[in-house]
Amino acid sequence: MIRHYTYKGILLMASVVMFNCGGSDSDGGDGANDKVLPPEAASLAFPLKDEECNQGNIVSPTESNVTFEWSEADNATSYTVVLTNLITNETQETTSNNTSTDIKILRGTPYSWHVVSKSNKTTTTATSETWRFYNAGEGVSNYAPFPAELVSPSMGSTTVGTTVSLQWTGSDIDNDIEEYMVYLDTANPPTNLQATTSDTSVNDIALAASTGYYWYVVTTDTYGNKSNSQVFEFTTQ
Repeated sequence: MIRHYTYKGILLMASVVMFNCGGSDSDGGDGANDKVLPPEAASLAFPLKDEECNQGNIVSPTESNVTFEWSEADNATSYTVVLTNLITNETQETTSNNTSTDIKILRGTPYSWHVVSKSNKTTTTATSETWRFYNAGEGVSNYAPFPAELVSPSMGSTTVGTTVSLQWTGSDIDNDIEEYMVYLDTANPPTNLQATTSDTSVNDIALAASTGYYWYVVTTDTYGNKSNSQVFEFTTQ
């Protein structure tokens, strides 16, 4: 009787051990629960940041095909190049499964571009830095400045006091920016010239409370070339 009980106990213990050592679906053996990693941001390579682009095939007096290049991003299966004409603010998107693509663009025109990394396993995306460049034109000896990038107050700000400072950044391939003309008004587009300066800010401007304002900056170089920034809007408290 004792031997029979011991034998049954041994069988029971063996079955428990086999059950515990066996694999289960929750262990991820079939890959069903593998973690999906989001794509990482790509690093831009060409056209270079804030440079004149002399590469590409000229297809007409006004257009050329330029090869855009960037690094491979981990976990990405495709990329979208977002290209913006800085004169018209028109944007075009080009999708590629590789780390380069040819895009036909206007000559003698400033652009900005960035790359969005995508994956066919997730809707999460990653965005690279944004670079600006000037696509070379025929017979251009001096280039217009890049449009100023408005910094503060930012677009749509609603927490601005009645004394405000306007700030922006400017750049030019030829490094010959002469001045900035700052327009600020309650009308859109603003027509009131608030200041002309060689600095990148105008400080301590007194404004009315609870009022919407619009502002933008015109950049001029020593050759008289000009470029207009975007128009930003903000509201005082």
